[in-house]
Amino acid sequence: MRRKKEKRYRIAIAILSLVIVVQGLIIFYQRPKVAPPERIPPLPEVTKGKIAIVIDDLGYSLNNLDIFKQIKPPITVAVLPNLEYSASVAKNMHRLGFEVILHLPLEPLGGQGLEKNTILTSMDEGTIRDNVRRALKSVPYCCGISNHMGSKATQDSRVMGAVLQEAAKFNFFFLDSYVSADSVCQELARKSGVRFNKRDIFLDNKNDPVDIRRQMQQLKKKANRAGQAIGIGHDRRNTLSVLIEEIPKIKEEGYEFVFVSELVE
Repeated sequence: MRRKKEKRYRIAIAILSLVIVVQGLIIFYQRPKVAPPERIPPLPEVTKGKIAIVIDDLGYSLNNLDIFKQIKPPITVAVLPNLEYSASVAKNMHRLGFEVILHLPLEPLGGQGLEKNTILTSMDEGTIRDNVRRALKSVPYCCGISNHMGSKATQDSRVMGAVLQEAAKFNFFFLDSYVSADSVCQELARKSGVRFNKRDIFLDNKNDPVDIRRQMQQLKKKANRAGQAIGIGHDRRNTLSVLIEEIPKIKEEGYEFVFVSELVE
């Protein structure tokens, strides 16, 4: 009798253990699945400001092409139209990855040192438009327009209205070199639906490396204060050599260099 009781007890324990195991397995497999933790996207890189540099007055020669090859884009180059090397320079700069814009000659106060086919305030609207179209054809790959000189023309609403309307036809932006505080370009660009910005700093009014470096620092400070800044230099060996040295340093400080087309609106 005692053995029978012990046997029944062992069977009961075994059954109970089996029930516990089965229930445990059921609970394990029926538990809600926990989704894997979401991947946290990396934080966007913080920059101290965006800087666009435009190099004016290309088109006279290919003499500085070797130096340009040492400057890594993004840099924008402004090519003068209707010169012997205008098309060749534009093609080479495009091939090297630079952004190309037309550097359109406009009449300055005083009327000295005019380029071929400079747009004059005495011209009728049809002649102005023809000159703009002819200039655009001579500079392949251009995506915008800036003014070469133009302290007189950029004050003239009739002249600049015609220029900007031609820019609008091609969906080109306009960069005001801002050689006159009385420029009407910004307001007319807004009315014409043309994307616009203007120069903040001239880098090389003095063709001296020390002064050019000083102006680069001013450009950097402007970008830090305003979030962006546009500097204009010229196709000179001193200017280009300083850019080769200074751009990497300024990048390391947290500034981003962009094409000028990224700063127009």
